[in-house]
Amino acid sequence: QVQLVESGGGLVQPGGSLRLSCAASGSISAIYTMGWYRQAPGKQRELVAAVAGGGRTNYADSVKGRFTISRENAKNTVYLQMNSLKPEDTAVYYCNLKVALLEYWGQGTLVTVSE
Repeated sequence: QVQLVESGGGLVQPGGSLRLSCAASGSISAIYTMGWYRQAPGKQRELVAAVAGGGRTNYADSVKGRFTISRENAKNTVYLQMNSLKPEDTAVYYCNLKVALLEYWGQGTLVTVSE
């Protein structure tokens, strides 16, 4: 079993920055993908960014150039640095871990971008 604990959400003004963290614990193999998804009110959950075990990253077009995903393998932790935040980035952000055929989710952390 794998547990994901997220932190770093909150309220920020447009143009501001936030950094999300997600720490994974439990039975984790060396090769896995970690990422961040988000779900805004009334919308489907969507991929924001992901980083594979070898370091390859993938971003949604809407966040390219503004968000950066990184991972610290020794700590089984993934980070999402979010800069130049916009009101449309407001959502609950969920950490995701994929290993073999299994998938795990964090509880979600709310990010609100507003004046």
